[in-house]
This record gives sequence, structure tokens and C-alpha cells, in this order.
Amino acid sequence: MTITLYAQPYDIAASGFYFETTDQYNERAARLRNDFGQKVEEFEIQFIDGEEIDCALAQAWGIHQGNFPAYLEAAEEWDEDRKRRYIIAVGECSYDHDSVADDPQFDGVDIYPVETLRELAEQFMEDGLYGEIPEALRGYIDFDSIARDLGMEFTEAEIAGERLVYACR
Repeated sequence: MTITLYAQPYDIAASGFYFETTDQYNERAARLRNDFGQKVEEFEIQFIDGEEIDCALAQAWGIHQGNFPAYLEAAEEWDEDRKRRYIIAVGECSYDHDSVADDPQFDGVDIYPVETLRELAEQFMEDGLYGEIPEALRGYIDFDSIARDLGMEFTEAEIAGERLVYACR
């Protein structure tokens, strides 16, 4: 799906325009004039339409007139996992944009595709993180208590309609 952005002029005597590519933006911005015939130079860039993950990426990216071309490129080229990592790292964990955007192998966040901390606790037990637990004792494990402990390091989030749990490293 294509991404549609809107260039809203800061000049109240001018009307904005929709665009999908950097070339469209450059062409339309170059010929835009306000009601008095003066060239319009400053715009607020707004996300209008696209995939939910790309909307969340735009919000975390903080798109503006100076960085939207890089955003459009990233939205087109990155896979969903990399977009999710960026959204969490920059939008939630306060990592620097450049350190995350420039590193395709960024591993500063751990993401688990589970809906709750309790599910994460259960997954950790199944994966053997707590050691070998005999089958007879598994029914006595208090996963709610483990989930509360995990809540000190992990956070539940919803990104583009998908629930997940993450930790900033």
C-alpha cells in the first residue's frame, strides 16, 4: 500500500497538498504560492494514509519537512520487524534516531510476540529459562507472580494492532 502524506503550509494564506513521493512533494512545493503570490516555503508534514505500522513509524520518526524523504525510503525498504524495533527503540526507549535507523542489525531491544507478561513467563518456562522443572511441579508455578517480577524489566505494548512485550537493553 502506498503512503499518503500531506504538506500543510504554516502560511495561513496558502492551501496544502497531498503527496506520495519526494518528487511529488518537490514539484508541488516549488509551484505553490499563497493568496498574495508569494512562494510558500515551510510545511508541517502529516501522515494521512498507509499501513498501521507505517503510521506508527511516522510518529516515532517525528516526520517533518527535513526528514520525510528518509522516512518514505525506510517505510518502503524496511521489513515489519525492523520497523517495530525502530518504533520501540526510538518511540518508547528513547534511543537516538541515527543509532537505530543506520543499524539494520540493531539489537538494543528484545521483542517477544506475546500479549501479556504472564504469557512471557510461560514461554520462558517452556524454553527452559528457569531450568528443568519436573512435569509434576509445573501446575504449582505462580505465573502471575513471575509476570509481576518480569514487569520490572519488560513492558507490554501494542504496535499497529499487534500486542507484544519488549525490554530496552
